[in-house]
Amino acid sequence: MTGRLLDMNYYVTTSIPYVNGAPHIGHALEFILADVLARYARAQKKPVIFSTGTDEHGGKIAEKAQEHNMTPQAYVDQTSQTFRTLQKELNISNDRFVRTTDTGHEKRAQLIWQALAKDIYKSSYEGWYCTGCESYKTEAEVKETKGICPDHNRNYEKLVEENYFFKLSTYAETIKKAIEDDSFKIVPAHKKHEILNVIKDGLTDISISRPKEKITWGVVVPGDETQVMYVWFEALMNYITVLGYPEHEDYKNFWPANVQVIGKDILRFHAAIWPGMLLGLGLPLPQTLFVHGHITMDDKKMSKSLGNVVTPHEILAMYPADVLRYYFLRHIPSYDDGNFSMQRLHDSYNNELANELGNAVQRTLAMIVKYQNGMIGTIPPPKHDRAQYEQAMDDCKFDRALDMIWSQVRGLNQYIDEQKPWAVAKTNDPEHLREILADQVSGLLEIAGLLEPFMPQTATKIRHIFEEGVVHVPSESLFPRRDDIQQAPKPVTG
Repeated sequence: MTGRLLDMNYYVTTSIPYVNGAPHIGHALEFILADVLARYARAQKKPVIFSTGTDEHGGKIAEKAQEHNMTPQAYVDQTSQTFRTLQKELNISNDRFVRTTDTGHEKRAQLIWQALAKDIYKSSYEGWYCTGCESYKTEAEVKETKGICPDHNRNYEKLVEENYFFKLSTYAETIKKAIEDDSFKIVPAHKKHEILNVIKDGLTDISISRPKEKITWGVVVPGDETQVMYVWFEALMNYITVLGYPEHEDYKNFWPANVQVIGKDILRFHAAIWPGMLLGLGLPLPQTLFVHGHITMDDKKMSKSLGNVVTPHEILAMYPADVLRYYFLRHIPSYDDGNFSMQRLHDSYNNELANELGNAVQRTLAMIVKYQNGMIGTIPPPKHDRAQYEQAMDDCKFDRALDMIWSQVRGLNQYIDEQKPWAVAKTNDPEHLREILADQVSGLLEIAGLLEPFMPQTATKIRHIFEEGVVHVPSESLFPRRDDIQQAPKPVTG
């Protein structure tokens, strides 16, 4: 493939969720963010690969499987499917779904290990380990938390092991320079500064294996049956194994990734360890790492003890996927933590979607049917400059892009109120009336195009109504009001 065509290719990934529990709304947020990028690239006629998947190895998985009286493989088969199901419900357009228990991934992970052999050595290690986190903790972290993991409410284990280590320290300066000059761009900027602070004094070599006698559920280290790969080290490899590293054309044509979307809690793995691995392989770093924040519920951290846990499935049982996508993309800050509440979702559904966008579509449709027998006439081209919208999309500022779109939505309603087509219809000036309503249709089709990455089902409905020059009256309104959501629902407790 020529260099010019290669530049057109677009590769976007999410992190791969660990399948030790059911999908939560944080997973939904990440899938949606990456989906916007993939759909936006496709709208620009770029060849796209959008990859998601599940992380399925490690001691924590083996523990969970045992709790459920299942084999690890049966357990991950079941839980992985819940993530596939959620993506389908959210209308996520991923092209690939990698599972780290796939034979292809496991074999390619071993090839990657061998390719990194010059940077891998064996040594004894003593440290505090949390099975829940699948990671070692520093003495400072152990002291600060009084020897108990705050996320899993379990004591750290003091382990003395002989493990394999990766020479991450070798690449610290190269990683630091790439982040500083934005050749490996991290957004938002405060996350860039956060990781630079982590690596300013260098990076230490990291343990990348565990004894098989302690963790059996993992990828065996090639050439050493007594060790399995550390789950985080192996899981990071999915971003190139899913492309068929090292020989497949997809890998050759789509790496490096244009954007990798991750949560802020796994920044170190993706902004320090993963770049070190890529440099060790002699591969280019991703172009952009987009780090999103976390979601609180009614301004509090979600917790079963507080009874404020809500799952994506509970929301989607009450609202169409586009409504949840809209709320997450507009009302959860693209660059920071955000709050979710059923009341706010209900308000945005009513006030912004139904009363503003839905109203603009319905009023325009009704007047074309009433005054012009459904005939639209010649639709003028869009009027707005898209430069600021495109910049917001390139910067992953999706909340800003939707603010711009909604300014146009409100402008259309204002235009109807100012032009008063119902009054013009009484003046016997059909040409002026056609012009007003055609302008209105042009604005709605422009909005549909801008909304396509965010709310694909809504965009399709608007285009179907207007784009052929004759209105197609839909069987229901754009955002149908359902009796079961007239009152703001309460989160399910448990």
